[in-house]
Amino acid sequence: MKPVLPRAFRWFWAGEAVSGFGTWITFLALQVIIVDHLHAGTVGLGWMNAARWLPYLLFGLILGALIDRVRRRPVMIASDLLRALLLCAIPALWALGLLSLVPLLLIVAILGTATLVNDSASQAFVPRLVPVGGLQAAHARIDGTNAVAQTAGPALGGGLLAVIVAPVAVSVNVVTYLFSAVVVSLIRVDEPRSSRTEDSVRPNLRREIWAGLKWVYLTPSLRDLAVWTHVWFGAQAILAAVSADYFLEVIGIDALWFGIVMAGGGLGGIIGALISPRAGEKLGSGRVVIFAHLCSAAGALILFAATPLAGQLHGEMSSVVVLFAGVGLHGFAIGLSNSHEMAYRQSITPDAFQARTNTTMRSMNRAVIVVASPLAGIFAALTSTQLMLVIAAVIFALSAIGLWFSPFRTARIGI
Repeated sequence: MKPVLPRAFRWFWAGEAVSGFGTWITFLALQVIIVDHLHAGTVGLGWMNAARWLPYLLFGLILGALIDRVRRRPVMIASDLLRALLLCAIPALWALGLLSLVPLLLIVAILGTATLVNDSASQAFVPRLVPVGGLQAAHARIDGTNAVAQTAGPALGGGLLAVIVAPVAVSVNVVTYLFSAVVVSLIRVDEPRSSRTEDSVRPNLRREIWAGLKWVYLTPSLRDLAVWTHVWFGAQAILAAVSADYFLEVIGIDALWFGIVMAGGGLGGIIGALISPRAGEKLGSGRVVIFAHLCSAAGALILFAATPLAGQLHGEMSSVVVLFAGVGLHGFAIGLSNSHEMAYRQSITPDAFQARTNTTMRSMNRAVIVVASPLAGIFAALTSTQLMLVIAAVIFALSAIGLWFSPFRTARIGI
């Protein structure tokens, strides 16, 4: 029997869905700005991804500890409003003729900081809205709507980019962030001002950060998942650094088809999220995650195969079909696995450590991106994007193998 999710969660879910829709439009537009407007290629894409995730490396552990000290709803509202304000700067700079790579990277870095704050608070907020038995269903629902946003966002974004310039397209995201702020403000839930237990008498930021690190990396049930997820993000960083250039320059599709291809990830994510609860019941969460990582490896290999296949089949449509399949399989893998990973770690983590656990793992994951993404962009420029896609496939497979030979393979959660 499916758990009934509370009304407060449904409000939260609506805000996440709409803001996620706008985020995918912005992500597509930023890549087009860098490749087509600024002509920065894989190197520029690598630096953009590094700037996007650098705040997680610099501030993630600190912000996680601080968010565990305060109520999470006001933090989510304030960070949504800040993100809306920041995005207004991109079309403004473009209109003034001042948009170049350096100011764009600065905006992306500050936007990434606000997103870090919002994500840390919102992920730690879910266990306050949903009982443990409903966490996997709640995250599957979030993943499903995120996947819909990932499908519709790039597809609409590609259509927008066919009629308006990319810097103006990000304005859609401004509206979605404002909507999210309003919706979250309507949620009524009792939140303690602080969820700390061990530091309630005398707060000590350094001790709180260290406690979060120990919880993640010294707890056997979390350690293996954390480490091999970091490895997975190495492959993800490579894809993020080379995909747009590979699609637009090497394969040669236009911005409209680029949006369609990227939407394939969302379509795959929808399918993965829909079947993830039943897959967890049959296989267990650990095996579901392992299988999903293998699917990501296969998706990267399909992308690699697009170049020779496109050369044999001829025509832009044949290239789009192959790329759509590769992106879709990777999206399917993410939709299948993410709710199990999130629900598993939240189900075993006390409320006092929720924000720190999320930000510790996410900070280390993003630290991998900060290092790997620029390197992948540089190596792709020196060698080829095709070689980097093969390397990504190998790393995805390695993360699956590592989890298979760990206790996480048998992990299950209450569904």
